Amino acid sequence: MIKHRVMSSLPRPLVAAFGLACAAGLSASTVSAASPTQQEVLEAVSKQEQPFLDTLETLVNIDSGTGDTQGLRAVEELLKERLRELGAEVETRPAPKFGGNTVVGTLEGSGDRAIMLMIHYDTVFEEGEAEKRGFRTEDGRAYGPGVADAKGGVAMILYTLEALKALDFDDYGKLTVVFNPDEEKGSLGSRDVIGELAADQDAVLVYEPSFSPDGADAVTVVTKGINYVFLDVTGRSSHAGSAPEKGRNAVMELSHQLLQLDELGDADKKTTLNWTIVEGGSKRNVIPENARAEGDMRYFAPGEYERVMNEAQEITKNKLIDDTQVEFRIEKGRPPMPDNPQTQALAEQAKQIYQELDRDLKAVEIGGGTDAAYAYNPDAAKPAVLESLGVVGGNAHSPDEYAELESIVPRLYLSTRMVMALSDSSKSSEPESTDR
Repeated sequence: MIKHRVMSSLPRPLVAAFGLACAAGLSASTVSAASPTQQEVLEAVSKQEQPFLDTLETLVNIDSGTGDTQGLRAVEELLKERLRELGAEVETRPAPKFGGNTVVGTLEGSGDRAIMLMIHYDTVFEEGEAEKRGFRTEDGRAYGPGVADAKGGVAMILYTLEALKALDFDDYGKLTVVFNPDEEKGSLGSRDVIGELAADQDAVLVYEPSFSPDGADAVTVVTKGINYVFLDVTGRSSHAGSAPEKGRNAVMELSHQLLQLDELGDADKKTTLNWTIVEGGSKRNVIPENARAEGDMRYFAPGEYERVMNEAQEITKNKLIDDTQVEFRIEKGRPPMPDNPQTQALAEQAKQIYQELDRDLKAVEIGGGTDAAYAYNPDAAKPAVLESLGVVGGNAHSPDEYAELESIVPRLYLSTRMVMALSDSSKSSEPESTDR
């Protein structure tokens, strides 16, 4: 295994000053008397930096695209072994839609708070990508398929557990770790397991990378929902040369409908609908009988499903070609994780912890959907859910995807301290009163 020489993510003067601050009792309100000091946490996570990189290299160099059962199985076995080494009870749940298993590890502690750490281990990349462009580091960044999204998040969870073990910290009641194999295709085989396990938690931390547009450290407090839209047109085939007038051109009608439906998005509500796949026709000399299109819908407002469906059904009544049949439909994907006080409270807690390192943390909303939405329950106060506790990175789903090496230690510190803070039953993730 290649060893990567990485300079400490925090300069020595800051570490020294940080130690003095701890000795002086600063930020003492965020750490219970029995807990490790902030300096001890910083030292513990700093020791995990090189092992983190070694594990990240191993993970990235295994192809595990959604549905690649051989690669997923290899990662699954690694994860089960590591969790057992950390003292966890391990079980697997099948994710039958695309293959692979959801790995669930549990650690029993001495406290009474239930906390779940969750991320996926599949990627969007095809088999062979790891061999073509395996893990490498250059100019302060790590590269490779899935290096940030989300194998960096997998490593972040594993080494958060390593740090807690090194600190002999078990003040939580139960830690539940969830690694699922199908997030990149909607988590259709694991979403029920996520919802079931999340229902018993006080808090759920999700380890997608921080992909804020300006590259700043951030956690995610709001995510869009994802729906899939479909448009099917049936016409009538005929010879394109000798009898085109007898046909009913499904491709032409589809084109007409796509132009009409182009305004279904709503900029004020930040709803987008983009047509991304179009198919139609079979031979050049045959008027096409069938044509179809698929699209991607993203939204924040829950009522957008009904609005888009109702408007589309009215719009598609206006046809260009008589005697054609037009069907518009929506398949629901991930729901949104809307703005909510529990998540905002967790974000504030994370910001305070990051300030212990003299670092700023942003709280952002993103246009992508994540598994955080399956963990979030809009009808209950628990669990509180916070997204994007993984590494800082960029260029997701592309050959240029990267993870910032400098982010590893600070983000490990954040993750470890979040678990410690959430384990303190005297504190709550519910928002404090604004009364003065």
